[in-house]
Amino acid sequence: MYSEEIDFTDAKMLRSKAEELLRDNKQKKFVIEEETDVKKLLHELQVHQIELEMQNEELRQAYVTAETALKKYTLLFDLSPMAFFTLDQEGAICELNFTGAEMLGDRRFSLIGSNFKLYVSEGSRSAFNNFFKKVYTSNSKESCEILLGYNNKPLCSVYMEGVVTDDDQKCLLSVVDISKFKLQYS
Repeated sequence: MYSEEIDFTDAKMLRSKAEELLRDNKQKKFVIEEETDVKKLLHELQVHQIELEMQNEELRQAYVTAETALKKYTLLFDLSPMAFFTLDQEGAICELNFTGAEMLGDRRFSLIGSNFKLYVSEGSRSAFNNFFKKVYTSNSKESCEILLGYNNKPLCSVYMEGVVTDDDQKCLLSVVDISKFKLQYS
């Protein structure tokens, strides 16, 4: 441990050697503490990395779930054989599916923003206006039967049901072409 002979009777020499040993021990202890701090930090970083990986996996699963829901929504809404419309309080078309666009005889995106009332035949306009007013005042599902058409050109006879959403006050409208049904039973 001691490389040179120490004279234990010489107080100065003893003190000097003790201070030297203390410095050496402090340096060793500092290195050990530094290594311990580095190990703690490394451990914390590894734990944090695993937490992030777990969160990332959860986000991936949420993304897959959202994609699945979007596919179902697309099939249910866009490709449904029934026409679906979302109208604002003035009757402007906010959303519609492909069947709705086909029923009104125009391209889907051309119809967004146009007023649905323009596609209601003149003879059915008052019935539609009463229905539309009732949907907004009753806060329950309402229904009616009208004839769609514009420029004195009839399109089809339809049965529709509507309800207003609570959050954004939009009218959700489902419309079924009953022209063939009416011909069959008339």
